[in-house]
Amino acid sequence: MYKSLLIGLFVVVLFGSCNKDWTSQLTSAQNRKPYFEPIPYGMNFIKQGSMNIGPSEEEVDRTNTKTKTISVPSFWMDDTEITNNEYRQFVFWVRDSIARQLLSETVPEFLISEGKRGTIMENPHLNWLEPIDWKNSDYQSTLEEMFLPETERFFSRKEIDTRKLIFEYYWIDYKQAAKRANSYNYLTQRYDGNVTVASGQETPIQNRSSFIMRETTPVYPDTLVWIRDYTFSYNEPLTKKYFSHVAYDNYPVVGVTWEQAKAFCNWRTRQMNDFQEMIKNPGVMDYRLPSEVEWEYAARGGHQMTLYPWGSYYTRNEEGSYLANFKPLRGNYVADSQTSITTQKVANYLPNSYGLYDMAGNVAEWTTNAYDESGYEIISDFSPDFQYNAKPDDQPAMKRKVIRGGSWKDIAYFIQVSTRSFEYQDSAKSYIGFRCVRSTFKPIYYE
Repeated sequence: MYKSLLIGLFVVVLFGSCNKDWTSQLTSAQNRKPYFEPIPYGMNFIKQGSMNIGPSEEEVDRTNTKTKTISVPSFWMDDTEITNNEYRQFVFWVRDSIARQLLSETVPEFLISEGKRGTIMENPHLNWLEPIDWKNSDYQSTLEEMFLPETERFFSRKEIDTRKLIFEYYWIDYKQAAKRANSYNYLTQRYDGNVTVASGQETPIQNRSSFIMRETTPVYPDTLVWIRDYTFSYNEPLTKKYFSHVAYDNYPVVGVTWEQAKAFCNWRTRQMNDFQEMIKNPGVMDYRLPSEVEWEYAARGGHQMTLYPWGSYYTRNEEGSYLANFKPLRGNYVADSQTSITTQKVANYLPNSYGLYDMAGNVAEWTTNAYDESGYEIISDFSPDFQYNAKPDDQPAMKRKVIRGGSWKDIAYFIQVSTRSFEYQDSAKSYIGFRCVRSTFKPIYYE
């Protein structure tokens, strides 16, 4: 009886002491709300999975590349290619950002003190609630440098000098930082007198800024690509109107380099995370170009052994209609559509099983990866990726980036999901555009 009372008293004291002192226990961070990732506007969820990559049955030379089984984590992907209207928002933001900076640096103090657009001028990059009054006489002299000089104006028409629309941004080269990870090798330490000796054999990185990369990228598309790509064709109407006219708002943007597409992704990330911070929500993963494996995995739409995104071995449906915008019949550009012989509006054809439009044809699409003929032999089988940040003085072969999907000018072979091609990262073409992806926070509830 006495022994039972002692045991009961010990249990009461034990649990009582635990309940009284929660602050000394190892607990999770307080006031942390569960996170549910919202569905990004205009994007579809691509569930994780695996597939076989390599040459298709119609590959011209199947000896250079072997098939390989790889696994791809979940991600979000734009359901269409980036359109002229969407890319134009980026261009206008850069234009207005430069203008606001000029106004904030030169506006007289008395205008700010009188409350005339004071908040915009003091915070040129943050306050976008009111548009710039480009006709305001007080701003004319300040903004004059943004326009074409009088000697370059056509019929004296005052237009923005698009050569001055340059976007500056920064990014961290984690791959280079990881190569020097051993410089932080302090796994074992010993104490000798007054000196702590580390076992690492390299010295710590003294200047972390060496991995912070600065980019300055002109953002306006090269509208002359329609003439440059096809010298003996009459494409002046597309050169003059394709990017700027409202009639082409929902057509895929072209004439953008790989570098411009990457800058767009950075701007899109900043815009989203600035908004998330404003409403006091956690930030999101970066928008970026897809890896070529992510692109192919999404294009297949869950099908393993088919040639095209619609899950078939043929370019036509049962009624004989073409299923994508490409060049059928060796030059009959109108056979696949009665509306256009070049690009068409996005989402003009049915989507694949993942709800993605134009994964074959319309315009080819930039990926983030460097192009190498033996790339599949190099990459990992888990979340494969092969990148190289080419320097301006690198050889042209080192500036090749993978493009996928084929375009309006390509024959059927190039719109197959497994076909690889490339273009140089500083080149712009009338048949290459892009779409963005975003990694997920393992949103199991979507699966």
